[in-house]
Amino acid sequence: MSTRPAPRPTATPVFGSSEVPASRATEDRIDIPQFLPSPSPEGEIGPDRFLDRELSWLAFNARVLELAEDPDLFLLERVNFLSIFASNLDEFFMVRVAGLKRRIATGLAVPSASGLSPHEVLDQISVAAHELQERHCRAFADHIRPALEDAGIRLVSWHDLGEAEHERLSALFAEQVFPILTPLAVDPAHPFPYISGLSLNLAVVVRNPVSDKDLFARLKVPDQLPRLISVDGPRAGNVAGRLARFIPLEDLIAVHLDQLFPGMEVVEHHTFRVTRNEDLEVEEDDAENLLQALEKELLRRRFGPPVRLEVTTDINPNIRALLVRELGVEEAEVYSLPAPLDLRGLSVIGGIDRNELHYPKQLAHTSRFLNESETAKAANVFAAMRRRDILLHHPYDSFSTSVQAFLEQAAADPKVQAIKQTLYRTSGDSPIVDALIDAAEAGKQVLALVEIKARFDEQANISWARKLEQAGVHVVYGIVGLKTHCKLSLVVRQENDGLRRYCHIGTGNYHPRTARYYEDLGLLTCDEQVGEDLSKLFNQLSGYAPKSTFKRLLVAPRSVRSGLIDRIETEIRNARAGLRSRVIIKVNSMVDEAIIDSLYRASQAGVKVDIVVRGICSLRPGVPGLSENITVRSVLGRFLEHSRVFAFANGGNPVVYIGSADMMHRNLDRRVEALVQLRNREDINDLISLLDRYLDDGTASWHLDDTGTWTRHHLDEDGRPLQDVQSWLLASRARQRTAALR
Repeated sequence: MSTRPAPRPTATPVFGSSEVPASRATEDRIDIPQFLPSPSPEGEIGPDRFLDRELSWLAFNARVLELAEDPDLFLLERVNFLSIFASNLDEFFMVRVAGLKRRIATGLAVPSASGLSPHEVLDQISVAAHELQERHCRAFADHIRPALEDAGIRLVSWHDLGEAEHERLSALFAEQVFPILTPLAVDPAHPFPYISGLSLNLAVVVRNPVSDKDLFARLKVPDQLPRLISVDGPRAGNVAGRLARFIPLEDLIAVHLDQLFPGMEVVEHHTFRVTRNEDLEVEEDDAENLLQALEKELLRRRFGPPVRLEVTTDINPNIRALLVRELGVEEAEVYSLPAPLDLRGLSVIGGIDRNELHYPKQLAHTSRFLNESETAKAANVFAAMRRRDILLHHPYDSFSTSVQAFLEQAAADPKVQAIKQTLYRTSGDSPIVDALIDAAEAGKQVLALVEIKARFDEQANISWARKLEQAGVHVVYGIVGLKTHCKLSLVVRQENDGLRRYCHIGTGNYHPRTARYYEDLGLLTCDEQVGEDLSKLFNQLSGYAPKSTFKRLLVAPRSVRSGLIDRIETEIRNARAGLRSRVIIKVNSMVDEAIIDSLYRASQAGVKVDIVVRGICSLRPGVPGLSENITVRSVLGRFLEHSRVFAFANGGNPVVYIGSADMMHRNLDRRVEALVQLRNREDINDLISLLDRYLDDGTASWHLDDTGTWTRHHLDEDGRPLQDVQSWLLASRARQRTAALR
């Protein structure tokens, strides 16, 4: 992929004008039905000023699908985007659609901030989701599957294979598949079985040759086996030019159904899939032991009500009617799609090691403030932190030689007295967990604040929480009624002049694997105010300190919303006084009505407001008299844009925060979140310059208009690619590394 370098925008520490000429970009529109706003009189905020959050989320997933449809992207990356789209949509149905249905069932069907009732939102979701799923299937069948075949990667059926392949696959079926299959009959003695959420199933019709009667059975496709079975061996396709063939597991099972129903005639079979409500509800006030309560709720999750039924287009209408009746779904909740269902399984193909079909390999470099030699090995992190604050930008800056090295060195350092750590998502084999265990076993005071309610990671979090407890780590689960989402590390070290506190505050999880493809920021500092703030916050999380006040932190649920609104109001006063004023916000989601209304007021006062949002945005930009000074951009690509940044011109003395909070009710009201104010002027200038690059019209991005329509801008007026900001950052870090080694 080649990109045309875009001119670097001029950014100054006083938020000087960095306007760039608008380019006529190629427009690819994503239309999700929305209510249009009424023009608002000057100084007035209209009642229809919010886009619907659920429909905005579908528009986000449509942007992911656009990447899969882009013929200029590397083929196996397009395959991965297809898989990501499918996984995202599953979660949307399990949580958001299920939540709407629950509100309707419980009588809480009040209109959302967009003015739509839950019934209206469900109707619009149904229209948009049906269209998106069909478009998703077409992208695979009409474009990506043929392109894969041209590259020697084929998804085959049993009838495409020869006798030798049949023998090998039949042996594999007999050894690894057949023993774990369980056919379930449906007859007067066997009621319709429970169909677990997201399981792929075969609906099988068999005939008794004696009675000549057709009978129904359900067979679950085992989810502990690979969804796509390699016909040519496990390493097939990993070398350029080598053929790689895969057969779906359900197809392999289907051709051997006679072995599961001996003495019966297999008449027909069809694949189907059910999505259920899998959001958790734990009443913490009534739970004496949150761990045990959550484990019980995880068992209940498998039995949530269905919210979607996917069937193949060739299904027998009688079988379809049986499934609809027995599962209790509405016709609007049935999605008829071409086989294969559940394209999450394409991740197997997306993982094939064909360098020419993937993004070029990238190597994360050690931060220049931590790298004192020509090796990639991190220097003494404590010494580096004493010299200056260190702003990290992952995955461009190595996680392993910065945050991981910080905690590993703390665990091994005999001068370290205590380590306090929040963990929202990580892995049981994480070096972060290992470092905490090593520190505890070395006799250090170690506190781990584990958020075991992190959605869909609950079971894993319970497992490694117990692992920490067994090693002697003090494990706590935070404050009742609040999820602990802040990303904090505090290390207390004995030094010649007394105890010193070393801190890390980040925007992303302490997860070494996701740190390689999540874009996040983090601050390493031994600033006394930050250390004091973190000590207070950890005391609040593990003990009783409800009236703690902070100096450099904004902490939800008490002060993130109010603190940011205060900053926005300052920009409004500065604009009216003729001082420099501007707001730039980069988040994953922009939903909170109070924050949005404050940004509308800023726009009406003449403040330039720029928002970079990865996912949901309920704000309407560009509405005359309301938000004509607001732009909204979205950047998607190789790395998942995950950092949260809040920048304010502040009359020429810019203020910048980074942290864990998105602008959503759950983050600002029901989670413990932390934002930290940056103090190093070089870091502030660099971050503002980076945000301006995200917003540059020469940078590839999606633009949101006042109707809720996202338009992709990725080609200039001559049809050449606009600058990909992530590729630019990779190249920029590589240049810095080369210059440092000279």
